[in-house]
Order: sequence, then C-alpha cells, then structure tokens
Amino acid sequence: MRRHGPHKEDKPKNFRGAIRRLLAYLGGEMFVITLTTIFMVVSTIMAVLAPRILGEATDEIFSGLIRMGEGVGGIDFSRIGQILLIMLVLHSLNIIFNYAQGYIMAGVAMRVMYRLRVELSDKIHRLPLKYFDKNPHGDVLSRISNDVDTLANTLGSGISQALMSAVHIIGTIIMMLTISPILTLVALITLPISAACTAFVVQKSQKYFKAQQADLGKLNGHIEEMFTAHAIVKAFNGEKKSVEAFDEHNKALYNASWRANFFSGMMMPIVGFISNIGYVAIVVIGGALTLNGAMTIGGIQAFIQYTRQLGHPIAQLAGVASVFQQTAAAAERVFDFLGEEEEDLGGEIFSTQSATQAATQTASGFESTRKDLHVPPEPKTLLKKTFVGRVEFKNVCFGYEPDTPVIKNFTAEVKPGQKIAIVGHTGAGKTTIVKLLMRFYDVASGGIFVDGKNITEYERDELRRHFGMVLQDTWLFSGTIAENIRYGRLDASDEDVKNAARAAQAHHFIRVLPDGYGMQINEEADNISAGQKQLLTIARTILANPDILILDEATSNVDTRTEIQIQRAMDNLMQGRTSFIIAHRLSTIRSADLILVMRDGDIAEQGTHDGLLAAGGVYEKLYRSQFEESA
Repeated sequence: MRRHGPHKEDKPKNFRGAIRRLLAYLGGEMFVITLTTIFMVVSTIMAVLAPRILGEATDEIFSGLIRMGEGVGGIDFSRIGQILLIMLVLHSLNIIFNYAQGYIMAGVAMRVMYRLRVELSDKIHRLPLKYFDKNPHGDVLSRISNDVDTLANTLGSGISQALMSAVHIIGTIIMMLTISPILTLVALITLPISAACTAFVVQKSQKYFKAQQADLGKLNGHIEEMFTAHAIVKAFNGEKKSVEAFDEHNKALYNASWRANFFSGMMMPIVGFISNIGYVAIVVIGGALTLNGAMTIGGIQAFIQYTRQLGHPIAQLAGVASVFQQTAAAAERVFDFLGEEEEDLGGEIFSTQSATQAATQTASGFESTRKDLHVPPEPKTLLKKTFVGRVEFKNVCFGYEPDTPVIKNFTAEVKPGQKIAIVGHTGAGKTTIVKLLMRFYDVASGGIFVDGKNITEYERDELRRHFGMVLQDTWLFSGTIAENIRYGRLDASDEDVKNAARAAQAHHFIRVLPDGYGMQINEEADNISAGQKQLLTIARTILANPDILILDEATSNVDTRTEIQIQRAMDNLMQGRTSFIIAHRLSTIRSADLILVMRDGDIAEQGTHDGLLAAGGVYEKLYRSQFEESA
C-alpha cells in the first residue's frame, strides 16, 4: 500500500510564470477576446450610465414637487417616462451584451481546455515508464482532471469577471468625477487601503492553495489505489489501515483547504468594511454639499449608487484574486507535468525548453504551439524491412537507482529464431532484461544490439512494433472481447480475430459467453476469470504476429490442461521467431534452445536443459527443488 509523507506547504516556485503561461494559451483566441472585451465595455457603459440617468428622474420629481408647492406647475411625467424608457433600453442592452461576452468566453475556455487536455494526453504517451513508477497514478489523474477543471473555470468566468470589474471601476470613477470631484477623492482614498489588504491576503493564502491542490492529488491517488485493489484490501483485512491512510490524507487536505479558504474568505469582508467607511463619509459630506446647493438630490443619489457600484467590482476583484491563487497552483502543477523530461524517440532526449517557450508565446496560434511543444527528432535508423531478429547484450549494466545496480555486466548473444529462456530466483533481474530490450528503460552502460544496430539508434515505436509481449499481469481495456484482441492489430478482420483466438485456445470459451466476441469487458475486467484474461492477451499477441516474442510467465494463470494447449500454440507461434521466455516453472522450458540462468544481475550459467542438469550447478538445484515441491 502506497503511503505518502507529510506535505510541505512551500510557496509556489513561480506564481507569475504559471499565470503567464496559462494566459499564453489564449494567444490563438485574441480576435475573439478582443470582441468579448468590446462587449464588456459596451455592457459596462450601459450599467454605468443608468444611475446618472436615474438621478435625473429623481431631480425631475423633486423639481416637480417644488413647483407644485409654489403653485407654478407640477411633475413632468412625460419626461420621467422618457427616462424610464431609456433605463429599460440601457438595462436590456446590458443584459444582451453581458450574455454575449459570457457565452463567447465560455467557448474560448472550452477550446483552450480541449487543447490543453490533448497536450496532456500526448504528454502521457511521451513520458518514460520510470515517471509512472515514481509518481502515484491518482496524482497524475488529479492534474489532468481536477487541476484542468480549475483552469477551465477561471478561463470561463474568472478572467471575464476580472476584466468586467476593472472596466466597471474605471467607468464608475469617470462618472463620479463628473458629479463631484471632492466626493470622488473621498471615495478613492479607500482604494489603496483595499488593494494593500488584498495583496497581503493573497500573499498569505497562495502557499495554502498550492498545498490544497497537492494534497487533493494525494487523496485521489489513495482512493484510486484502494478501489483498484479493493479485493486485496478485503482479503488481507486492510480496511482499517486503508481508512487510517484516507484519514491522514483527508486531514492534510482539510488543514490546507480551511487555511486557504479562511484567508481568501477574509478578502471580501475586509474590502466591504473599508468600502462602508468610505460610504459613511460620502453620505455626510454629500449631505452638506446638497444643503449648500453644490449638488442636487439626484446627484447625491446617483453618487451614492456609484459608490455602492464601486464597492461591488472591487469586492469581485478581491474574490477573483482568491480564485487566481487556486488557479496559479493548479496551473503550476499542470505545467510542471508538461515540463517533465520525455522519453527519447531516437538518439537524443527531447528538450523541454521548447515546450516552455511555446507556452509563453502569446501571438502564435494553437497549431504552432502544438508543433513547438513536441518536435520529435529525425529518426537515425529505421528497422530493416527484412527483420532477422539477432539480439546481443554487451556488458549491460543498469539500476533503477544509480547507487543500486540490478543488472551487472550482462553479456549474451541470441541467434535469429532461437528460443531463449531466462530463469532465476525472484529479484535476479529477469524482467529487467526484458524492459531494457523494449527500451522501457535505457542501460547505464554497455549496449543492446538488434540486427547489429544499437537499439538507441532506432525509434522506440518502430523498435517496439517488432516485439510482442505477454505478461504475467494481464491488462484488458473496457470494451468488447473482439476489440481487446484486435488491439494487437487494429486493421484485423473479424476472421483474423477468431483465428488468433483459436490459436490461443480461447475460441471455445468465448463462444459460450453471452454475446460471444461482442461481450463487454467491464472496467476492472473482473467479469471473466484470470485464466481467460491471460488467454485473451495471448490471442492479442498472436494477432500482432511480431518478429520477436517476449513471454513473461505467460501461462501462469491457466490450468494444466489449458497450459499444454497454449504451449502447443506458442511452439507453433515461436517457429522462426526469436523468443524470450521468462519462466519460474522450469518444466515449461525444456525445449528452449538456450537457457540463461541469472543470479544477482548476471548470468550464472547458460546452456540447454539437459546440459545444465548434467552440469549440476544452479539450474540443477532450481529444477530439483521444483521437482521435489511438485512431488
């Protein structure tokens, strides 16, 4: 069970850089954003003009009442009707343009997030296997789902809200100046105080938002792990330990979240309190100016409305500032993932510097950004059309950690078409050799050669296209049985799929299943047995028709009768193909052309089954111990 240590609530490495790189993804949407900004300005003008015009209606009513008192006239209701009609038009236009800009920005956000998710998906396939060995899968999923959703929410509403609030503040200040510069000065005194308080809260809360996103990733990782291995948890009575680990992660998330929300929640009350102090001062000074005749009743009413309107967008900006804290933390995690070192396709490791440059180019469109993000190097060598299958290991050394070697000076030569068995105790390095051959990892020193060429000179995908693997840990995708077999060769016909299933001894059990080849395998693939899953993976490999076979305990999950049938099919499949067989049951490799006996990362013995038994060495002891256990 994976356990995570306490999270360090460090400050983000580059807050401004993360926001800047996020905004860079809007570069291809500049025309649409400009159009949206125009809609925002028009909508804000409509909203800003309304209080001033409503103040004229108040002045008209007040003047009419004065005239009525003096007996020289009354209220001009036609004028008030015109003003109300203008107000109706202004508010209608405000709603229309406000809706239009919100609709457009939502589309911008979804397009940008679509592109970002595509890049993340591409990135996953370009990352080396060691990245997933060292990072929890749940944390990776959290970056792709939760963190990207946070970015989508900000782009969809946060940015437009921030722009609209800024335009609203500017427009409101202009209208306030036209009414009373003195009262405007009083109102603006509160702005720097509010800004200082907001900056202080933002600085304090950012590290907690970063911790919140990281702890959320750990919690998701634990949940994903527990649901995937729920049968193992129940079998070993691990529910209590699982709940304890969940509580640990949940408490860490709770502590980071309540601190982040506590600080961000302080923004609006603080800004509101400061705004209310300014409001009281404006009411007192405005009343004095009205009594002195320097302002009208409608003017003071409009100014008070503008004061309240000024406080609202400032409070919105404060709220958006807290949202941007969480967004910056999410963006940093996403861009850190995009900046991870990638698996080299040919001879040189792809530099992530181009990805950083592409993310900061605001003027270039999405297509150019995508090209800059991943420009694969030109392949040095393609595998020959006529593939021979000669494999050589020359002084190969490797360790998953630099100070802990697993393979030590491994040297072996495999001739084309040979069937090579690799045996040894657990931890001897058998599976590691296969991972190095497939270039899931690169050797620390020495070299592996296929058809006389170092495998580092081949493109990885082209190299792996000639390999077929059947692993002890089976993996099937959610889909039909036919689709899972066809994964070995996507252009295969239905008859090809059935022939592969027959060769793998799987056709009989598939026929009696509900819907046969069209039966849906669920997400956990637990609606068929372990042995049936193994047969399907073997059928998938047979359909791929590879040049080199790698069988890692391929028959470990089937019964003895089925194992014999599969062994016959495998013997036919391995004819004329170089084959590597990792086996614990030595009875299955008697017919191997060459057996490599590994011990402590090196070859202890090599030879045929009969020759190694006659030698009386490590292999003979392994074989006798298994024979005695069987007896």
